[in-house]
Amino acid sequence: MPRDIPVGNGDLLIAYDRFYRVRDFYYPHVGQYNHTDGQIQRFGVWADGRFAWIEDPGWKRELRYKPDTLVTSVTLTNDDLGVEITCHDAVDFHEPVFFRRAVVRDLLGKERDVRIFCHWDLSIRGTPVGDTANYDPATSSLVIYKDDIYFLFNACDAFKCGVDHWAIGTKRVGGAEGTWRDAEDGRLGRNAISQGSVDATIGYNLQVPPGGEAYVSTWVAAGRSYTQVKAINARILEKGPDRLLARTEAYWKLWARKEPIDTSPLPRGVRDLFYRSQLVMRTQIDNRGAIIAANDSDITQFGGDHYSYCWPRDGAMVAYALVLTGQSELSRSYFRYCGEVIEHDGFFLHKYTPAGELASSWHPWMVEGQRVLPIQQDETALVTWALRKHFITFREVEFIKPLYNPLVVRPAEWMLQYRDANGLPLPSWDLWEERRGVHTFTVAAVIGALTAAAAFARDFGEPDREAAFREGADRMRAALKKHLWDPQRNRFARLAQPQPDGGYRLDMTSDSANFALFAFGAFEASDPKVEAEMHALRERLWVRTEIGGCARYERDYYHQVEREKIDEVPGNPWVICTLWQAQYLIERAATLEQLNEAMPLLEWVVRHAEPSGVLAEQYHPYTGEPISVSPLTWSHATFVIAVMEYLRKYERLTATSLKRIGAAVRAAAQPGPTMGAGPLPIATDHHT
Repeated sequence: MPRDIPVGNGDLLIAYDRFYRVRDFYYPHVGQYNHTDGQIQRFGVWADGRFAWIEDPGWKRELRYKPDTLVTSVTLTNDDLGVEITCHDAVDFHEPVFFRRAVVRDLLGKERDVRIFCHWDLSIRGTPVGDTANYDPATSSLVIYKDDIYFLFNACDAFKCGVDHWAIGTKRVGGAEGTWRDAEDGRLGRNAISQGSVDATIGYNLQVPPGGEAYVSTWVAAGRSYTQVKAINARILEKGPDRLLARTEAYWKLWARKEPIDTSPLPRGVRDLFYRSQLVMRTQIDNRGAIIAANDSDITQFGGDHYSYCWPRDGAMVAYALVLTGQSELSRSYFRYCGEVIEHDGFFLHKYTPAGELASSWHPWMVEGQRVLPIQQDETALVTWALRKHFITFREVEFIKPLYNPLVVRPAEWMLQYRDANGLPLPSWDLWEERRGVHTFTVAAVIGALTAAAAFARDFGEPDREAAFREGADRMRAALKKHLWDPQRNRFARLAQPQPDGGYRLDMTSDSANFALFAFGAFEASDPKVEAEMHALRERLWVRTEIGGCARYERDYYHQVEREKIDEVPGNPWVICTLWQAQYLIERAATLEQLNEAMPLLEWVVRHAEPSGVLAEQYHPYTGEPISVSPLTWSHATFVIAVMEYLRKYERLTATSLKRIGAAVRAAAQPGPTMGAGPLPIATDHHT
C-alpha cells in the first residue's frame, strides 16, 4: 500500500498509508530504525456515543500536502458521525518532533462531544521485546522507551496542555489485541505503566459548538534519553505547537523555491509535481548523507527485506537531481557518505545501511566454484560520474580535494584493472540485480565514469592519469560498439556473456536500461545506433493498454501481472523507464516542436501520481494502481532530472530561435541588392 504522505526532516520520518494511518516511523536515521515494524497505528473518532476508526467505510479521505511544503492537508469526512476533520501533519524542520493539528468541525448543527483517539503500536528498534510505556505526571504525557530511544507523546488544545486520557497495555501476547479496543466505548482506563510487548492509546476530548470547530495539536518528541525528550517537550510548550508547525511550513516553502528556476514553460501539473518530487526526495535522505531507495515496509511481506538501504547507484542518480536543482548541501553530504563506505580497493559493494554499514545482499562471493566480486559495477561508476556533475556545477575545490583519491582515482584505476582482453568490464550484476555478465548499461556507465575521472585528473594536474583514463574510456566505447551491437537486428544487446573462445553470447532481450548509451556520454543521442535502439525500446516495451508507460524489459517477472499477452504487456510500466524515453527525446531535440514530443511522457507520470504527488516504483498495467514500494526515491529523482533537462533544452532552443529571428530582421533591414527591389523576406522557422 502506498505511503501517500511521508513527512520528515532527515532524522525522523513518518509515513502514512492511504487510509491516513501511520505505518512507518523511522528514527534516528531515515530508514533505520522502523519503530512500528510496519504495524498499523490507528486513528479513531468518537462522537456523541458513536465510534469509527479511520479505515472504516464511512469515511471520505483526501490526503494531500499544502503547496510547496512538507506539511500535509488532510480532509476526513464522516457523514454518519456528522464531523469533518482537517489535519495538518509535519515533522519539525529542525527538531525530531512529529506534529499533528486536528480541527474538528460539526456538520449537524448542534453541540458535540467529540473524542479523538491515537493508537501507538510501537516496536522500538524493530522489536517489541523489552519496551516500556508509562504515563509521566511531570509532563502530563506518555513516554515509550527502550535502551537509548525515547518517545514522548503530548498535546495542547485551546484551553489546556497534556493528554486527557490513555490506556497502556500488552499487544499480541496471550490473545491481547491491544489497547485500541479500549477506545471504542469512548473511555480509556488510565493505567500507569506496562512493559514488554506494549502499546498505548491516547484520547483527546473536544467540545465542538454547533456548526463550529475545535482543535487539538498533538506531538511526538523523539530523543536518545528521557532528559532530551523532556527538554524538547518544554520548548514546544514554551513556543506553542502551532507556531512550530507554521515555521516548518515556511521553511519548506523557502527550501523548495530557493533557486530561481523558470518553470513557466511547463504545464501546471508538471510544475507542481516537479516541486513535490523534490520535497518527497528530501524525506528519503538521511541528514548524515545516505540516500535511501524507499521506506515502505509493506514490501517486506514479499521477500522478508525492505528498500530502506542506500544503493550507491540510486543515490548517485538522486544526487544528480539534487545538483540540477541547486541542493548542494545534500549532494555534498551524499558524496562524503560514499567516501566513507567505499572499499579501499575502489569499488562499492551491493548496498549500505543509513548508518554506513554493509547491508543485506543476495550477490554471492562465489559462482560455479570461482571467487567473484559481489558487485554491480555501475554503482561504482555512477558515483564518480555524478561527482563530476556536482563539481562542474558548484566548482567546490576544497570539497573535492579529500574525495579525489577515494571517489575518483582509486575507482577509475580499479575500473581499468577490472576489464577483459577486449577492454570491456569483467562480469558483474546488472542494475536490476538479476543477471551476471557484461551489461550495456554497465559499460556505458563505466565510460561515463572514466571520462569524468580523466577530466578530474586534468584539473588536478595529473596528465598521465588523464591519458590512461581517457584511453580506457575510448577503448571501451569502441568495444561496446563492436561486441554488443548486433547489425542484423539493428539493436544493442542488453547483456554479453563471455565465452571460452574470447567472444560473447548476446542476450538481445529489449531492456529499458539501454538508455544509458547516451545518458552518461558513451554516445551522442543523435548517433544512428542509439536512435535505432531507443526506437526499438519504445516499440517493444510500451504497454499497450489504457495505462501505457514503458516496462523494464520483455517478460519482466518482478510483480508480473500479465503472463499471456506479452506482446501487449511486456511488463508493468515503470516511472523511471518511461522517463528515460522522455530524456532521450529531450536530448535529441533540435527544435521546440521536437522537444514538445517529450511532454506527453512527463504528463503520463503526473497522471499516475497519487493525489498527494507520491510516485511508486511501477504500476498495474490494467488498473494503474501502484505496485511495489511507494514512494520510490529514484522515481521522483528521474522526474526532476527530466524536467530540468527539458527546461535547459527549452532555454537553449528558445535562445537559438530568437537569434535566428533577430538575424533575419537585421538582414531584412539592409538595402536590397538592386534599386527598386523590395525588402528581403524575413526568414522564419515554423518550429518557433
